[in-house]
Amino acid sequence: MPEEHFNDDLPIDSPERKRLPLLLRRAWYGLNQAFRRHISHAGATPDQFTVLRTLSEGNPAGLTQSELTKSMSSDPNTVASLLERMENNGWLERVPHETDRRAKRILLLPAGAEKFTELRAAAVDLQSELLSALPENQRDAFLEELAKVADACQEAAQEAGRKK
Repeated sequence: MPEEHFNDDLPIDSPERKRLPLLLRRAWYGLNQAFRRHISHAGATPDQFTVLRTLSEGNPAGLTQSELTKSMSSDPNTVASLLERMENNGWLERVPHETDRRAKRILLLPAGAEKFTELRAAAVDLQSELLSALPENQRDAFLEELAKVADACQEAAQEAGRKK
């Protein structure tokens, strides 16, 4: 299929152009739905997997809810609700923070580590399947560029928050 070229005089949000917000939303929604279906048999959600992965890859002493929220690029209320359900499942526990009386450390329990291992295989398979849409020699570069866009989005959100 020939590559399309657009007139640079078109506005960035012109319907004739590929538009970042729509593409990111479509990609995220498709990824989330596909992963949800891949792991539905395991009794977990994509957000729960993200918590398990973040805790598994994070500080062995545990993360605070604030650290977890930031690492996941989520909001505190969503994370609080997730943690409560996951604690009830026996996947994690919240223990008092050693220096901050208001904070708790979130620790991954053995059942949570087992659930992460079970879900990780599905995550790796899905990521490989989705990235196969690109030539193999372009995949790492694509992910690097996508990380730059994600960082720019985060910075724009922070900047907008400071202007309030």
